[in-house]
Formats: sequence, structure tokens, C-alpha cells
Amino acid sequence: MDVFDDLAAEFDQLDEILTGLDAPAWDRPSACEGWSIADVVLHLAQTNELVLASAAGHDSVFDREPGVALDDVVDRLVAEDRGTAPEDLLARWRTSAHGSLDALRTRDPKAKLLWAAAPLSPRTLATTRIAEHWAHALDITGPLGTAYPDTSRLRHVAWLAHRTLPYALAAAGEQAGPVRCELTGPDGDHWEYGDPEAASVIRGPAAEFCRVGARRLPAERSTLAAQGPDAALALRHLRNYAV
Repeated sequence: MDVFDDLAAEFDQLDEILTGLDAPAWDRPSACEGWSIADVVLHLAQTNELVLASAAGHDSVFDREPGVALDDVVDRLVAEDRGTAPEDLLARWRTSAHGSLDALRTRDPKAKLLWAAAPLSPRTLATTRIAEHWAHALDITGPLGTAYPDTSRLRHVAWLAHRTLPYALAAAGEQAGPVRCELTGPDGDHWEYGDPEAASVIRGPAAEFCRVGARRLPAERSTLAAQGPDAALALRHLRNYAV
């Protein structure tokens, strides 16, 4: 399956969870501090709508005042729009999810679409949407005690985390040499990213690697092994998302 098919599958897995929620569950706290489960779904709908706007060529998708953090903008958007009935919010998320997927599938593969930190190709933007929906699905299901099984789609999230290591390190004011990742997928597959000759290597379960990058698991609480001069530094600043 390609990245667009995998994004559709990620939507379907989350849709199954959301469809099964009763009305009180939407108001329960999520794992995102200060946000309810409804707020998380609203955020996903809003960011899907930003994908649609970017794919349509709107230049002001991520306009914000100098010095204003992206997280603050996201919080404001959710605060301004919360309060929708669960059935309407679910319908909005579904419409935005499938609309954004169609927009990404049909854009020129070489196009560059405006996004949070830098313009991205449709395939790379689809990859970020898998990463965001997967991470926020954990924020929804964790507090509910509901299973959200890891799948081979995490290979996209792991690729993104490795691919954006230079950005993550630069954002933290750090520098590092090449880092290789040797990961084991949920089905036991072996995934490798980076220069085979790199002196620094991160090894371990892909599920933990992705959770560290999503800031859902502290690196020191994982079983990931960091070997070489820059591996621990890279693991400490690993992220699957923009700031």
C-alpha cells in the first residue's frame, strides 16, 4: 500500500474508535493537557481543513504574528471553535479527512504545499497526517482504556522522524553527525533509515521510536539503544511534528 492508502487506513481505524464513543466520552479529558477528546477531534478536523486550503493554493494557511508559537495558534483555533455536538463534529472530521486525502492524491506529485515549518510534497504531507492522526489517536484511546493497535503504517512515522532529525536538532540549537536507525516494526519487520556507515545508531522497537518522536514516551523510559557519539542527542530531540 502507498502512503495515501495508508492514510485512508489510518482514518478508518480512528473512525471506528470515534463511532463507538457515547456522548459523555467526547467530554472526557484526553492525554493532551487542557483538551477534551472532542477538542482533539476538532483539532484534527481543523488541520485537515488546512490541508485542503494549502492544496487549493491559499497563501495564508499558516500566517501568524512574529514570535507567536504554533502551539498557541492551535490552542486559539480550538478554543474559538469548541462546543460542537459530537455527531456534527464527527461529520466535520470525516468530511475534512476524506476531502484532504482526495486533495493530496490528485495534486501534482512535484507540487510544494505550504505547511507548518516548510512547503511539503503531497506525499510528505500525507505522511505527516498519518503521524498526527496516529499520535492523537493515542491521546484519545489512552485515557479511555481502549486499544489502538500499532500497525505497519508506523514505517511512515519512523521515516518522518528520521528524515526530520536535522530540523529537530536545529530547532533545539544542536548539531550532530549522521544517525542511522535500525528498528523492528510491529509485525517483526526490520526497518532501516540513514547511512549504513553512520557512527551513531539508534536501535529498538519502531513503536517506541515513534512514541518518543511524538513526545508520548520519554526517551529515557524506552528500551531504545543509542550507540555512538550523537545517537543519544538525536534521540533526545527526536520529533515527528513541526514547532
